[in-house]
Amino acid sequence: MIKQASFASLAWDGKKKITKREQFLNEMNQVVPWVELCAVIEPYYPKGENGRPPKGLERMLRIHFTQQWYGLSDPGMEEALYDSESIRRFCGIELMDDAIPDESTILQFRHLPEAHQLTEKFFAAVNAHLTRHRLLLRTGTMVDATLIAAPPSTKNEKRSRDPEMSQTKKGNTWHFGMKIHTGTDVDSGLVHTVKVTTARVHDKKAMPDLLHGEERSVFGDKGYVSDEDKRTARANGVFWGVLDKAKPKKKLSAGQVKRNRQLSSVRAKVEHPFRVLKRQFGYVKVRYKGLMKNTAQVLTLFALTNLYMARRMLLAIREQSVQQLQIA
Repeated sequence: MIKQASFASLAWDGKKKITKREQFLNEMNQVVPWVELCAVIEPYYPKGENGRPPKGLERMLRIHFTQQWYGLSDPGMEEALYDSESIRRFCGIELMDDAIPDESTILQFRHLPEAHQLTEKFFAAVNAHLTRHRLLLRTGTMVDATLIAAPPSTKNEKRSRDPEMSQTKKGNTWHFGMKIHTGTDVDSGLVHTVKVTTARVHDKKAMPDLLHGEERSVFGDKGYVSDEDKRTARANGVFWGVLDKAKPKKKLSAGQVKRNRQLSSVRAKVEHPFRVLKRQFGYVKVRYKGLMKNTAQVLTLFALTNLYMARRMLLAIREQSVQQLQIA
Protein backbone atom coordinates (compact mmCIF):
# COMPACT_ATOMS: atom_id res chain seq x y z
CA MET A 1 0.00 0.00 0.00
CA ILE A 2 1.30 3.45 -0.95
CA LYS A 3 1.51 5.76 2.04
CA GLN A 4 0.08 9.26 1.84
CA ALA A 5 2.81 11.84 2.33
CA SER A 6 2.28 14.41 5.07
CA PHE A 7 2.88 18.15 4.58
CA ALA A 8 6.06 17.82 6.68
CA SER A 9 7.29 15.05 4.38
CA LEU A 10 6.54 17.03 1.22
CA ALA A 11 8.29 20.10 2.62
CA TRP A 12 11.30 17.95 3.52
CA ASP A 13 11.53 16.68 -0.05
CA GLY A 14 11.80 20.27 -1.27
CA LYS A 15 14.64 21.36 0.99
CA LYS A 16 17.95 22.33 -0.61
CA LYS A 17 20.46 20.97 1.90
CA ILE A 18 21.21 17.46 3.16
CA THR A 19 21.79 17.73 6.89
CA LYS A 20 24.58 15.90 8.71
CA ARG A 21 22.01 13.81 10.57
CA GLU A 22 20.32 12.83 7.33
CA GLN A 23 23.64 11.89 5.74
CA PHE A 24 24.65 9.82 8.77
CA LEU A 25 21.34 7.95 8.87
CA ASN A 26 21.42 7.35 5.08
CA GLU A 27 24.89 5.81 5.38
CA MET A 28 24.00 3.64 8.38
CA ASN A 29 20.81 2.52 6.66
CA GLN A 30 22.96 1.01 3.92
CA VAL A 31 25.69 -0.59 6.02
CA VAL A 32 23.76 -2.13 8.93
CA PRO A 33 23.03 -5.83 8.18
CA TRP A 34 19.32 -5.57 9.04
CA VAL A 35 18.39 -9.09 7.94
CA GLU A 36 21.03 -10.76 10.12
CA LEU A 37 20.26 -8.62 13.17
CA CYS A 38 16.50 -9.08 12.86
CA ALA A 39 17.09 -12.84 12.63
CA VAL A 40 18.87 -12.70 16.01
CA ILE A 41 15.93 -11.11 17.81
CA GLU A 42 12.99 -12.57 15.82
CA PRO A 43 12.59 -15.82 17.88
CA TYR A 44 12.06 -13.72 21.02
CA TYR A 45 9.89 -10.99 19.52
CA PRO A 46 6.16 -11.00 20.43
CA LYS A 47 3.94 -12.55 17.75
CA GLY A 48 0.82 -10.60 18.72
CA GLU A 49 -1.09 -13.65 19.95
CA ASN A 50 -2.20 -11.78 23.06
CA GLY A 51 -2.99 -8.09 23.33
CA ARG A 52 -2.40 -5.47 20.67
CA PRO A 53 -0.33 -6.35 17.58
CA PRO A 54 3.40 -5.59 17.98
CA LYS A 55 5.17 -2.96 15.91
CA GLY A 56 7.31 -4.16 13.02
CA LEU A 57 10.54 -5.78 14.23
CA GLU A 58 12.89 -3.94 11.87
CA ARG A 59 11.19 -0.63 12.64
CA MET A 60 11.68 -1.14 16.38
CA LEU A 61 15.31 -2.18 15.81
CA ARG A 62 15.90 1.01 13.83
CA ILE A 63 14.36 3.05 16.64
CA HIS A 64 16.55 1.23 19.17
CA PHE A 65 19.75 1.93 17.22
CA THR A 66 18.81 5.58 16.73
CA GLN A 67 18.33 5.80 20.49
CA GLN A 68 21.86 4.45 21.00
CA TRP A 69 23.47 6.72 18.39
CA TYR A 70 22.03 9.88 19.91
CA GLY A 71 22.04 8.88 23.59
CA LEU A 72 18.28 9.37 23.96
CA SER A 73 16.08 8.27 26.83
CA ASP A 74 12.85 6.39 26.07
CA PRO A 75 10.71 9.58 26.32
CA GLY A 76 13.41 11.47 24.39
CA MET A 77 13.29 8.89 21.59
CA GLU A 78 9.50 9.19 21.33
CA GLU A 79 9.78 12.98 21.08
CA ALA A 80 12.55 12.69 18.45
CA LEU A 81 10.21 10.62 16.28
CA TYR A 82 7.66 13.42 16.42
CA ASP A 83 10.24 16.19 15.94
CA SER A 84 12.61 14.87 13.25
CA GLU A 85 11.61 13.96 9.70
CA SER A 86 15.04 12.43 9.04
CA ILE A 87 14.65 10.06 11.99
CA ARG A 88 11.10 9.14 10.97
CA ARG A 89 12.27 8.32 7.45
CA PHE A 90 15.13 6.20 8.76
CA CYS A 91 12.69 4.29 10.98
CA GLY A 92 10.12 3.93 8.17
CA ILE A 93 7.40 6.04 9.82
CA GLU A 94 4.99 8.34 7.98
CA LEU A 95 3.01 10.72 10.20
CA MET A 96 -0.17 10.46 8.11
CA ASP A 97 -0.29 6.66 8.20
CA ASP A 98 1.74 5.23 11.08
CA ALA A 99 1.27 5.39 14.83
CA ILE A 100 4.49 6.46 16.52
CA PRO A 101 5.57 4.01 19.26
CA ASP A 102 5.20 5.48 22.73
CA GLU A 103 7.95 5.48 25.35
CA SER A 104 6.67 2.29 27.04
CA THR A 105 6.86 0.38 23.73
CA ILE A 106 10.41 1.67 23.19
CA LEU A 107 11.29 0.65 26.76
CA GLN A 108 9.92 -2.88 26.31
CA PHE A 109 11.90 -3.39 23.12
CA ARG A 110 15.09 -2.11 24.78
CA HIS A 111 14.64 -4.64 27.58
CA LEU A 112 14.17 -7.56 25.17
CA PRO A 113 17.85 -7.95 24.07
CA GLU A 114 18.96 -7.44 27.68
CA ALA A 115 16.64 -10.16 28.99
CA HIS A 116 17.82 -12.76 26.46
CA GLN A 117 21.53 -11.77 26.24
CA LEU A 118 21.10 -10.90 22.57
CA THR A 119 23.54 -7.99 22.49
CA GLU A 120 26.48 -10.43 22.41
CA LYS A 121 24.84 -12.00 19.34
CA PHE A 122 24.36 -8.54 17.79
CA PHE A 123 28.09 -7.87 18.23
CA ALA A 124 29.01 -11.32 16.86
CA ALA A 125 26.65 -10.95 13.87
CA VAL A 126 28.14 -7.57 12.93
CA ASN A 127 31.70 -8.91 13.21
CA ALA A 128 30.77 -11.95 11.12
CA HIS A 129 29.36 -9.55 8.50
CA LEU A 130 32.62 -7.58 8.51
CA THR A 131 34.70 -10.76 8.35
CA ARG A 132 32.76 -11.96 5.28
CA HIS A 133 33.73 -8.71 3.56
CA ARG A 134 37.37 -9.23 4.64
CA LEU A 135 37.36 -6.09 6.78
CA LEU A 136 38.11 -7.89 10.06
CA LEU A 137 41.22 -10.02 9.54
CA ARG A 138 42.29 -10.93 13.12
CA THR A 139 46.01 -11.27 12.33
CA GLY A 140 47.00 -9.24 15.38
CA THR A 141 45.39 -7.64 18.43
CA MET A 142 45.80 -4.28 20.15
CA VAL A 143 44.54 -4.25 23.75
CA ASP A 144 43.42 -1.18 25.66
CA ALA A 145 40.90 0.02 28.25
CA THR A 146 38.92 3.16 29.01
CA LEU A 147 37.02 4.40 32.04
CA ILE A 148 33.32 5.27 31.94
CA ALA A 149 32.07 7.42 34.79
CA ALA A 150 29.15 6.52 37.06
CA PRO A 151 27.25 8.89 39.36
CA PRO A 152 29.27 9.13 42.61
CA SER A 153 26.48 10.82 44.56
CA THR A 154 24.78 9.09 47.51
CA LYS A 155 21.78 11.44 47.40
CA ASN A 156 19.33 8.70 46.44
CA GLU A 157 16.75 6.44 48.06
CA LYS A 158 19.30 3.89 49.31
CA ARG A 159 21.88 6.59 50.12
CA SER A 160 24.63 4.56 48.48
CA ARG A 161 26.60 4.32 45.26
CA ASP A 162 26.13 1.54 42.73
CA PRO A 163 27.85 -1.46 44.44
CA GLU A 164 28.99 -2.86 41.07
CA MET A 165 30.94 0.29 40.26
CA SER A 166 34.23 1.13 41.97
CA GLN A 167 36.93 3.75 42.31
CA THR A 168 40.36 3.77 40.71
CA LYS A 169 43.19 6.23 40.31
CA LYS A 170 44.52 7.30 36.92
CA GLY A 171 47.44 9.65 37.11
CA ASN A 172 46.62 11.97 39.98
CA THR A 173 42.85 11.77 39.51
CA TRP A 174 40.35 9.41 41.11
CA HIS A 175 37.55 8.00 38.92
CA PHE A 176 34.36 6.18 39.95
CA GLY A 177 32.61 3.91 37.48
CA MET A 178 33.38 0.96 35.24
CA LYS A 179 36.07 0.00 32.74
CA ILE A 180 35.70 -1.15 29.13
CA HIS A 181 38.48 -3.45 27.87
CA THR A 182 38.81 -4.06 24.13
CA GLY A 183 40.73 -6.28 21.77
CA THR A 184 41.12 -4.41 18.47
CA ASP A 185 42.20 -5.75 15.08
CA VAL A 186 45.65 -4.43 14.11
CA ASP A 187 44.88 -4.18 10.40
CA SER A 188 41.46 -2.53 10.42
CA GLY A 189 41.22 -0.90 13.86
CA LEU A 190 37.85 -2.64 14.41
CA VAL A 191 36.99 -4.13 17.80
CA HIS A 192 36.71 -7.94 17.89
CA THR A 193 36.38 -8.49 21.66
CA VAL A 194 34.81 -6.47 24.49
CA LYS A 195 34.93 -7.06 28.24
CA VAL A 196 33.32 -4.80 30.86
CA THR A 197 34.51 -4.78 34.48
CA THR A 198 34.34 -2.58 37.52
CA ALA A 199 36.87 0.27 37.43
CA ARG A 200 39.34 -1.17 39.93
CA VAL A 201 40.17 -4.22 37.76
CA HIS A 202 43.69 -3.76 36.38
CA ASP A 203 44.05 -3.67 32.59
CA LYS A 204 46.53 -6.56 32.67
CA LYS A 205 44.06 -8.87 34.42
CA ALA A 206 41.56 -8.62 31.56
CA MET A 207 44.14 -9.18 28.81
CA PRO A 208 43.71 -12.99 28.40
CA ASP A 209 40.01 -12.49 27.64
CA LEU A 210 40.78 -9.99 24.88
CA LEU A 211 42.97 -12.31 22.75
CA HIS A 212 41.38 -14.76 20.31
CA GLY A 213 44.41 -17.07 20.31
CA GLU A 214 45.41 -16.81 16.65
CA GLU A 215 47.37 -13.57 16.84
CA ARG A 216 50.70 -13.15 15.12
CA SER A 217 51.24 -9.89 17.03
CA VAL A 218 50.03 -8.27 20.26
CA PHE A 219 50.24 -4.54 21.04
CA GLY A 220 49.52 -2.69 24.28
CA ASP A 221 50.57 0.22 26.47
CA LYS A 222 52.77 0.06 29.58
CA GLY A 223 49.90 -1.24 31.69
CA TYR A 224 50.25 -4.65 30.02
CA VAL A 225 53.96 -5.15 30.73
CA SER A 226 54.81 -8.74 31.70
CA ASP A 227 58.15 -10.47 31.24
CA GLU A 228 56.46 -13.85 31.51
CA ASP A 229 53.91 -13.05 28.79
CA LYS A 230 56.68 -11.62 26.62
CA ARG A 231 58.70 -14.85 26.83
CA THR A 232 55.60 -16.97 26.16
CA ALA A 233 54.65 -14.88 23.13
CA ARG A 234 58.12 -14.98 21.62
CA ALA A 235 58.35 -18.73 22.21
CA ASN A 236 55.14 -19.13 20.20
CA GLY A 237 56.36 -16.88 17.40
CA VAL A 238 54.08 -13.97 18.34
CA PHE A 239 55.46 -10.43 18.03
CA TRP A 240 55.26 -8.74 21.46
CA GLY A 241 54.46 -5.09 20.87
CA VAL A 242 53.80 -3.97 24.44
CA LEU A 243 55.57 -0.72 25.37
CA ASP A 244 58.59 -0.97 27.66
CA LYS A 245 58.19 0.45 31.16
CA ALA A 246 61.03 1.93 33.18
CA LYS A 247 61.93 -0.02 36.30
CA PRO A 248 62.19 1.72 39.69
CA LYS A 249 65.09 4.21 39.82
CA LYS A 250 66.02 3.45 36.22
CA LYS A 251 65.36 5.19 32.91
CA LEU A 252 64.55 3.67 29.58
CA SER A 253 67.47 3.33 27.19
CA ALA A 254 67.56 5.30 23.95
CA GLY A 255 66.68 2.09 22.09
CA GLN A 256 63.67 1.45 24.31
CA VAL A 257 62.45 5.03 23.85
CA LYS A 258 62.74 4.67 20.07
CA ARG A 259 60.97 1.30 20.17
CA ASN A 260 58.12 2.74 22.26
CA ARG A 261 57.68 5.59 19.80
CA GLN A 262 57.48 3.17 16.87
CA LEU A 263 55.00 0.89 18.67
CA SER A 264 52.85 3.85 19.71
CA SER A 265 52.43 4.87 16.07
CA VAL A 266 51.02 1.39 15.36
CA ARG A 267 48.76 1.06 18.40
CA ALA A 268 47.32 4.58 18.00
CA LYS A 269 44.44 2.98 16.07
CA VAL A 270 43.23 1.34 19.29
CA GLU A 271 41.96 4.75 20.43
CA HIS A 272 39.76 5.32 17.38
CA PRO A 273 36.81 3.13 18.51
CA PHE A 274 36.85 4.89 21.89
CA ARG A 275 36.68 8.25 20.12
CA VAL A 276 33.61 7.15 18.17
CA LEU A 277 32.03 5.71 21.32
CA LYS A 278 32.58 8.83 23.43
CA ARG A 279 32.54 11.70 20.96
CA GLN A 280 30.38 10.50 18.07
CA PHE A 281 27.83 8.58 20.17
CA GLY A 282 28.31 10.60 23.38
CA TYR A 283 28.81 7.61 25.69
CA VAL A 284 30.82 9.13 28.54
CA LYS A 285 28.68 8.13 31.52
CA VAL A 286 26.80 4.95 32.42
CA ARG A 287 23.03 5.12 31.89
CA TYR A 288 21.98 2.25 34.15
CA LYS A 289 22.84 0.61 37.46
CA GLY A 290 24.83 -2.62 37.52
CA LEU A 291 27.30 -4.12 35.07
CA MET A 292 24.83 -6.39 33.25
CA LYS A 293 22.65 -3.64 31.72
CA ASN A 294 25.64 -1.44 30.97
CA THR A 295 27.52 -4.34 29.36
CA ALA A 296 24.52 -5.00 27.10
CA GLN A 297 24.50 -1.37 25.96
CA VAL A 298 28.28 -1.32 25.45
CA LEU A 299 28.15 -4.40 23.21
CA THR A 300 25.44 -2.80 21.08
CA LEU A 301 27.40 0.44 20.88
CA PHE A 302 30.59 -1.33 19.78
CA ALA A 303 28.68 -3.27 17.10
CA LEU A 304 27.44 0.09 15.79
CA THR A 305 30.91 1.62 16.23
CA ASN A 306 32.46 -1.06 14.02
CA LEU A 307 29.85 -0.43 11.33
CA TYR A 308 30.40 3.32 11.54
CA MET A 309 34.19 2.96 11.24
CA ALA A 310 33.88 0.54 8.29
CA ARG A 311 31.01 2.39 6.59
CA ARG A 312 33.03 3.88 3.72
CA MET A 313 34.50 0.50 2.78
CA LEU A 314 31.10 -1.19 3.11
CA LEU A 315 29.49 1.50 0.93
CA ALA A 316 32.23 1.03 -1.69
CA ILE A 317 31.65 -2.74 -1.68
CA ARG A 318 27.91 -2.16 -2.01
CA GLU A 319 28.41 0.24 -4.92
CA GLN A 320 30.71 -2.22 -6.67
CA SER A 321 28.11 -5.00 -6.29
CA VAL A 322 25.41 -2.76 -7.81
CA GLN A 323 27.64 -1.92 -10.78
CA GLN A 324 28.41 -5.60 -11.38
CA LEU A 325 24.69 -6.41 -11.36
CA GLN A 326 23.99 -3.64 -13.85
CA ILE A 327 26.73 -4.94 -16.19
CA ALA A 328 25.38 -8.49 -15.91
